[in-house]
Amino acid sequence: MTENVKTLRDSAAMRWIALLLLALAMFCAYIFMDILSPIKDLMESTRGWDSKAFGTMEGAETFLNVFVFFLIFAGIILDKMGVRFTAVLSGAVMLVGGLIKYYAISPSFMGSSLENWFTNNLNYIPLFDELGVSPFYRGMPASAKVAAIGFMIFGCGAEMAGITVSRGIVKWFKGRETALAMGSEMALARLGVATCMIFSPYFAKLGGEINVSRSVAFGVVLLCIALIMFVTYFFMDKKLDAQTGEAEEKDDPFKISDIGKIFSSLGFWLVALLCVLYYSAIFPFQKYAVNMLQCNLTLNEADPSTFWGGSSVTIVQYIIMLLVAVCAFASNFSKKKGMKYGLMCLAVVALVVYCYMGYMRGTAETIFAVFPLLAVAITPILGNYVDHKGKAASMLMIGSILLVLCHLTFAFILPLFKGSAVGGTVVAYVTILVLGASFSLVPAALWPSVPKLVDEKIIGSAYALIFWIQNIGLWLFPILIGNVLTSTNPADAKPDELNYTWALVMLAALGVAALLIGLYLKVVDKKKHLGLEEPNIKD
Repeated sequence: MTENVKTLRDSAAMRWIALLLLALAMFCAYIFMDILSPIKDLMESTRGWDSKAFGTMEGAETFLNVFVFFLIFAGIILDKMGVRFTAVLSGAVMLVGGLIKYYAISPSFMGSSLENWFTNNLNYIPLFDELGVSPFYRGMPASAKVAAIGFMIFGCGAEMAGITVSRGIVKWFKGRETALAMGSEMALARLGVATCMIFSPYFAKLGGEINVSRSVAFGVVLLCIALIMFVTYFFMDKKLDAQTGEAEEKDDPFKISDIGKIFSSLGFWLVALLCVLYYSAIFPFQKYAVNMLQCNLTLNEADPSTFWGGSSVTIVQYIIMLLVAVCAFASNFSKKKGMKYGLMCLAVVALVVYCYMGYMRGTAETIFAVFPLLAVAITPILGNYVDHKGKAASMLMIGSILLVLCHLTFAFILPLFKGSAVGGTVVAYVTILVLGASFSLVPAALWPSVPKLVDEKIIGSAYALIFWIQNIGLWLFPILIGNVLTSTNPADAKPDELNYTWALVMLAALGVAALLIGLYLKVVDKKKHLGLEEPNIKD
């Protein structure tokens, strides 16, 4: 009789409300992740952060996950305490880290006794300095040190939230629209990148007075909202368990013995290496992309007294961006051809209007904000293709090729258009959109491939190890990019006059390495019949 009882999970509306709560929390987290990326130049001019300080601070996000193995502990917490508790805990940890980062950048920190202490301390960390992995260095601005500490704590919460949200989606959608739900959550979270690019500079420059702490305060408010979303989800999830009479679903615990089984799989190593190489060329780049565009584009920033330079245009452009995302995403699921193509056409028109507005505003951050829009549009298409047609290994290779071409375009072709506002902006838009497409190709093929490479009982452990390996790259490459920029540019170079060529070549080299591993993975797949080129759903 209990099988016929209506539960929250049986209601499509309740399932999607639960998903919306989780997705909105990750949307807010993604915004805070890159909250300083579009205002790197302002951090240098107002807080004295050079590229090395900026890169070291940004790399700190994953420091504790990598070197203190917090990512593994997060998996254990999730297993022992369940989705509800871990979701609220992750939201609280993110907020604590966000508040510390806000204080570090706020005017109240400047000139304080705490600033003096951090200036004179943490310049040498035993063992970490010897290994060359210290999150601080001698001469690093005190505000950057404290911001790095806050970002480390935030990073622990963000990674914990990521694995918890995935587990929550499986719990609510198991046997139903799981793939669609995960794709929808990913699409909404990626819109956080565009939201950050548009609104972080908006708040920093609000009222004609530069104040970078306002941008971080905006991010902290969103982290409060994320915590509220998780608390609301807590009560929904608790009611679901009360209706079903089930204990919380929990993953098998991470076991040290699992490591040997996983590491013995050649396919796992190839996918893990491809993952760290590819994501290291994307996420660290996002943190520098706006400044890279500022250095390579001739931008005619609009007069603040006009519509294009006013504050209202920000809201209008953001609404148009949402229109692009909603129409493009919805077109994938419309069964009527007229509606499907109508939505696609509306999305294209809105995208052109959005790009035109970015050009008229003349700001790099509004140009780069187009990055996730094509990804939102094609992620469902690619996921459906892999499910029904396969070709995951081939898709990984195509994504790597596009990645290389985009970074090389930024390095060598975009600078040729310096002086041409229209030409440079067009090249930038096209390249950024293609990079967004590449960003969809690889994840759509990568993550569904892992269950084909390891035993079903240790999939959770395999994912945990891949995330840990990925975090190594996300820690290292923001620092490397900052160091490359510092060493290849004059000490007195202005924030908008840096030469990004060698930093971009380094990122392109990661794409080349990913391509070579993808080629080898395809050979191994053919030889060992791993099934990477086969569809996930078989008739």
